[in-house]
Amino acid sequence: MAARALLLSILILPSIACAQQVPRKASDWTIDMPSAKPVALSQYKGKAVLLAFILTTCPHCRMTVGYLAKDQQTYGPRGFQVLASAIDQGVPGVIQPFVKEFQLPFPVGYNTNGDAILAFMGYGRDHLPHMPILLFIDRNGTIREQHEGSDEAAYFNQQQEQNLQKSIEALLKR
Repeated sequence: MAARALLLSILILPSIACAQQVPRKASDWTIDMPSAKPVALSQYKGKAVLLAFILTTCPHCRMTVGYLAKDQQTYGPRGFQVLASAIDQGVPGVIQPFVKEFQLPFPVGYNTNGDAILAFMGYGRDHLPHMPILLFIDRNGTIREQHEGSDEAAYFNQQQEQNLQKSIEALLKR
């Protein structure tokens, strides 16, 4: 029984370890926009980027987006850019009302290919991610931090706003 558990952990741990391995190079990613041409991550080369995967109805995502709207205003002049991709059912119809409700100062689009999204984030098909998922990408296109909504104890807690600011400050120093 112990040998079987050890073998199982050996087989599972590598897939878990590589799921959020950072730093790692970000592949180019394209976000579909409801009423404009798609936005490519490569368009922001030379900027520090926070790529947020969200659900427009998720309470944690909505709170995070509120913080990111303020952060875009504060850090944008220093070369920081927020990009958001909704992965809701029924996109693109939910995007415009969401952007209007929050008066978001950054591009919000959508992606529908779940397998591609999981691969971009470094997850296998068997992983059900908890939203939001934030990827902090430096000016050279390297993912420096990745946080998933299930990380409430360490990141998405009462200190979330301060955690975001620390992550953004660290990203801008690179």
